[in-house]
Amino acid sequence: MRFPTAIALASITIATTANAETDYSAMIAQNGLAATEANLSAITNQTASDQFALGGVRFLGAIEGALQTLYATQINRDMAEMSDLPFLRLPLPPNPDAVPFKPEAIADTFATALDDLAGSLAALDTITDADDVGVTINTADLWFDINANGTREAGEGMLEVAASQLNRGLDGTATPPIVRFDTSDAAWLSAYAHLLSGVSETVLALDPTTAIQRVTDSAAAMEALNDGSRQMIFMPDEDNWVDVVAMFIHAIEGQPDVERSRNAHAHFLAMIADNQTFWSRVATETDDKLEWIPNPNQTSVLPLEFPADVGSQWRMVLAEAEAVLKGDLLIPHWRLGSGAGINLAKAMQNPPEIDIIAIIQGEGVLPYLEEGTRMSGQSLNQFSRMLGGDAGLYMIVFN
Repeated sequence: MRFPTAIALASITIATTANAETDYSAMIAQNGLAATEANLSAITNQTASDQFALGGVRFLGAIEGALQTLYATQINRDMAEMSDLPFLRLPLPPNPDAVPFKPEAIADTFATALDDLAGSLAALDTITDADDVGVTINTADLWFDINANGTREAGEGMLEVAASQLNRGLDGTATPPIVRFDTSDAAWLSAYAHLLSGVSETVLALDPTTAIQRVTDSAAAMEALNDGSRQMIFMPDEDNWVDVVAMFIHAIEGQPDVERSRNAHAHFLAMIADNQTFWSRVATETDDKLEWIPNPNQTSVLPLEFPADVGSQWRMVLAEAEAVLKGDLLIPHWRLGSGAGINLAKAMQNPPEIDIIAIIQGEGVLPYLEEGTRMSGQSLNQFSRMLGGDAGLYMIVFN
């Protein structure tokens, strides 16, 4: 959604401050993401900080757009959260005026997010090692206009929305940190944009619309014949779980879109490359100013402990993941010995028509089997042991 009055006012503000120390945080707090994005885009002779802020606003705008679409639709929230997919699993306030759900709403959500994320990457890709980025953000200023009315309301703060995805120390009860994002963080944010782009391409490659239509139609037909006396194999609140599993199976079976599969593969490789760039950059930093993810000589503003060697350990995880994506390490299959496995690079470049039974049995992966070294997962196991029960949270922070 765009709001001309807010954009006009924000234009005056940005025009007078673009050459000084720009308070991007206040812009977002006062005008919202859409108005801030429009005005940052209009700045001539953008600085590296302007580009980072623009990339960040577009990244958050992709999330906002998804939330607006889902809020406006009568989507089954339990099923959306059970999917465990980005965007869908985020909490939403109830909307009594939501329009009836249409199966294509899910694909539309990811397709729109993909376009918005491309804009984010276009801005972030202009930032190099030689640039000097300095963008201070009070995370309390960040909000999503979920109901698209142009005004911040309860439940629309970024940390309120993200609280369900976080645990100890980073939930909605914590003091919102003030962060100074720098040149290193541009690569971190770019990596995250590639991650969400890769997931979006994967979802779209599998055509969720047909699967959702099939399951919702069959569930409605069954419910029409239910007189309330059915034998309870599942508890009533578990019906959604059965339907989600059915949608997942129907979606992944069939022929994936080849171009989208290749795009997803490229995004995942780019995510790892940018993440490695981030860790290389952060290792050389000598300042200690409101750091996001610190090196061993810095302190993070996040309420988390960062062990001195956590970065090097995470880079080992990244290296193994990259080797799998490139086909240098193979994925194990239960019918194979330790000297053979599935080449994921070949499978994503030329995806097969997917048959779950054939994949489990082995026939479905025959074209992608080869001899070679298999992934061990040892680096991820070591990372998890280092951080214990908080490993999942750190993985969200590091992406």
